[in-house]
Amino acid sequence: MVGITRRDFAAAGFSVAALSAAGCASAGPTLGQAARGAGLDFGSAFDREVLTDRAYGELLTAQCTKLVVENTLKFDWLRPKGPQADFSHADRIVNFAKQAGLPVRATALVWNDWTPPWLDRLSVREVEATFDRHIEETVGRYRGRIAMWDVVNEPFFPIQRRAGGFRQGVWFNALGPAYIARAFKRAAAADPGATLILNEAFCEQDDDWGTEIRPRLLALTKKLRDDGVKIDGIGFQAHLKPHLPHDYRRFAEYAQSFAALGLDIHLTELDVDDSSFPDEPAARDAKVAAQLESFLTPVLGVNRLKSITVWHLSDRFSWYLGHEGYKSQVRTAGGNPQRAPRTHLYDQDLRPKAAWHAVHRALRARA
Repeated sequence: MVGITRRDFAAAGFSVAALSAAGCASAGPTLGQAARGAGLDFGSAFDREVLTDRAYGELLTAQCTKLVVENTLKFDWLRPKGPQADFSHADRIVNFAKQAGLPVRATALVWNDWTPPWLDRLSVREVEATFDRHIEETVGRYRGRIAMWDVVNEPFFPIQRRAGGFRQGVWFNALGPAYIARAFKRAAAADPGATLILNEAFCEQDDDWGTEIRPRLLALTKKLRDDGVKIDGIGFQAHLKPHLPHDYRRFAEYAQSFAALGLDIHLTELDVDDSSFPDEPAARDAKVAAQLESFLTPVLGVNRLKSITVWHLSDRFSWYLGHEGYKSQVRTAGGNPQRAPRTHLYDQDLRPKAAWHAVHRALRARA
């Protein structure tokens, strides 16, 4: 792995033999090395599982050039019962990445979802104070240790059919759209050196959601920039849904419009929803791989694209596991709703799949 020594891994408690096994999961350069050759970072979501699943932790540190905290730094995980935060788990997983010599991105600092019930009982003034405290305490605690923050996640949610298309929730209801600029300003003050990202979903889709969100997100970003708000980049989640209308070349052109504003571009949660694909694993794997390659081929041509992050490396930790919406879509497509998703680059036994090779080919083609 470029920039990481065996001594670094020894400090993290990894054996040389385990490191060798993880690094040789596939012949040739790792995904991280292929990405570096293309001028990019390659990362994966990770969380508390690395504290108990040694093999998965070794795979992550062998293949990635950065890691992304999946859930533990979200508001409801830090403050489930009241305003006092419990950073103990977050400290351990951030330290895991530090010991491996890998920079960290964290998601999501502010999100109008996944908020605990106690927030709903507060007055508007109390919500405002809690909002500011959360950002200042959380970003300030990890100043210099977390390199990048998804400051605001999914600002739009068209299905709610509210004015402006904004996602409703406790922060929006108390502060209105101004919560977005406020979050970025507080985060910048808490850690002036951190890279600050606005993260959004659905933009690669050509359904009603995608076509509504795209112009709204661009207009919001321009306004933030015009108002002098520090925003360093745009994150596109890229949870690919092949059963929905999509044109990945059109999406690449759209992403380029943010680069034209001087913003860096990040793919932040890449995976493929395989619910519409056949049950048979090999056939499904081939279709997932083809979908990734068809997406990455145009998108890797976007100027100022800086990183690709998959939403976990392995099916072992797929967020589709047990997801009722996933099961429903499988059933609609005529498949077995009890099947395990195969949405990632490695299977549940940490063996690389066709998807790994598709991403690797796409990265090397850009180099």
